[in-house]
Amino acid sequence: MKPTLVLVGRPNVGKSTLFNRLTRTRDAIVADIPGLTRDRHYGTGRVGEKPYLVMDTGGFEPVIKEGILHAMAKQTIQAIDEADKVLFIVDGRQGLTAHDKIIAEQLRKSGQKILLVVNKTEGMAAAVVTAEFFELGLGDPCAVSAMHGDNIHELADLALADFPEVIEEFSSKHPKIAIVGRPNVGKSTLINTLLGEERVIAFDQPGTTRDSIYVDFTHKDKQYTLIDTAGLRRRGQVHETIEKFSAIKTLQAIEDANVVVLILDARNEISDQDAHIAGFILETGRALVIAVNKWDNLDEYQRATIKSDLNRKLAFLSFAQLHYISALHGIGIKNLLPSIDIAYAAAMADLSTPKLTRALIAAVEKHPPPRGGMSRPKMRYAHQGGSNPPLIIVHGSMLNHVPETYRRYLENTFRETFKLWSTPLRVDFKIGHNPYADKKPAPPTEAEARRAHNRRRRNRKKYG
Repeated sequence: MKPTLVLVGRPNVGKSTLFNRLTRTRDAIVADIPGLTRDRHYGTGRVGEKPYLVMDTGGFEPVIKEGILHAMAKQTIQAIDEADKVLFIVDGRQGLTAHDKIIAEQLRKSGQKILLVVNKTEGMAAAVVTAEFFELGLGDPCAVSAMHGDNIHELADLALADFPEVIEEFSSKHPKIAIVGRPNVGKSTLINTLLGEERVIAFDQPGTTRDSIYVDFTHKDKQYTLIDTAGLRRRGQVHETIEKFSAIKTLQAIEDANVVVLILDARNEISDQDAHIAGFILETGRALVIAVNKWDNLDEYQRATIKSDLNRKLAFLSFAQLHYISALHGIGIKNLLPSIDIAYAAAMADLSTPKLTRALIAAVEKHPPPRGGMSRPKMRYAHQGGSNPPLIIVHGSMLNHVPETYRRYLENTFRETFKLWSTPLRVDFKIGHNPYADKKPAPPTEAEARRAHNRRRRNRKKYG
């Protein structure tokens, strides 16, 4: 197993900036705003032949016993329990604070290995800036600057000094599942229910999740990565800079995923924003499963209204499998992962050229394409051009005259033939190039010119 390094500290000491340095990514949202990170956020890194996991946490407020800060503290305590080593981050510019002492005491009680990291020390003498932190009794502090990258490699070496080289890796060939929807529809609750633990903060307040949180887990010997995302509001309602960054992260998570689970709130009507989110998922070509959440305690009239709304406003998602669930109570959840497996298999399907060509010929025989001008388009063969989503390329002539309705007919035919459910399917046309179209005829040889001349003479004598 790869060692897990957990970053802990009070708000705004640079944990997320250090996370990005250690993972060599920009996965964690960074801004000069305390309390920006709320959930546990995993990433991976490597020093030489030593891979490791890094876990970012929210600002640790262990003395607060209620509200969102208490939920964040619970997440941090859970992260500390999972750690192989805790990196306790303090601010070298502000110096030692009472809050740091409270956190240090909490970490000592955990019994975990601790490495004290003094951040924001650029331009300062390391011996001077770290001196007062010896008071915490956590060993020699390591002075770094996450913003400028100073001493980051040395920090990683210190953190991993107690761990051997690791070969085992989590398989990359497994579904990545983005959970998306409007704010407060139950995305984090669904992830916690699937995992069987409170892995991400689920709070009755829109906008609780700000970053995209990747969570690896195994179910019935199958590996998955769940991506919890921030709720997407209508563009005109996004005012805060953090919300704008969160929206971008959500859109990036959709593009990074193999399967998207779109969560809808059964207690509110299907909104235009739900349709906009669905439209973006369709544009990116991601396989889709729809989950209508908060289905419990609805009467028959309310359920019929929601079903009517779905048929009317999201008719363009008819290819997606639909589930009515209660994420809070676990109702309807057991069928969700099998549907995700089906969607993933369809999105990543490997289709052979002979089978595609036979399906194409059968479709054309059943319903030929309409004429385009004086002639009818001819379709000769088809092959797969890509996956996630499946792309089928049809070769032939006069294909630029094929109407959009016939393209959809072919898409539906291929979907039914190869059982490609819950994924968009794209059909592109490629017109064969005539290799002689642009070539000028070669000049006749001397013999050919003589024969042509003699032919013309004979014709003149014969016909006068």
